[in-house]
Amino acid sequence: MPISFPVSTITRTFRFDPQKRVFYPQVERMRNRQLLHLINQSIIQQAQTLISTQVGDSPSTVAEMLGHYEIKNNQRQVLSLTQSNYTYHDRAAHGNTIIKSLTFDLNRGRCCDLKDLFKPGSDYVKRLSILIHEQIKVRDIGLISDFTTISPDQDFYVADKTLVIYFQLYELTPYVFGFPMFPISLYDIQDIIDENGPLGRLATNN
Repeated sequence: MPISFPVSTITRTFRFDPQKRVFYPQVERMRNRQLLHLINQSIIQQAQTLISTQVGDSPSTVAEMLGHYEIKNNQRQVLSLTQSNYTYHDRAAHGNTIIKSLTFDLNRGRCCDLKDLFKPGSDYVKRLSILIHEQIKVRDIGLISDFTTISPDQDFYVADKTLVIYFQLYELTPYVFGFPMFPISLYDIQDIIDENGPLGRLATNN
């Protein structure tokens, strides 16, 4: 496998006032300027969407907002990150947090949907859903409604040799449980992943 280096990132901030700040990453010093623009614009747009979703049409005033990010993978030409936004409205019982993620295939110069990680025609939805069913049972996760299947565009991120499928607050479990995260080893799904895609490169041991 050719040598590949992590991309360089810096932190930027949307700063509304001391109680409302949103931190987000930006890629810099990338030779492919078109790809750099795609990545940075995708990140900014997602941060702005999270802000808009949290503010919404609520008549109450936003008292506090904090957005931050985590780089989950930055190796082998795969950049995967999460962005979260916590917002508290005046007189609300508690604040609300939303997490969204982006995964970029730097080799192919694009942002990946979940389906892009797998071989064409593979029933990745069924396969991942079975593995999540097993984790729910083994980890004894209390659900607010029966889990049937993930959606074809389910939220995910990539971390080293793991695909993490996750759900939003209240989507699957009670609020107190937090965000249900389901890490899936790439070796458990190696037969259906695209060998030339992000997961294929991460699953290679050399």
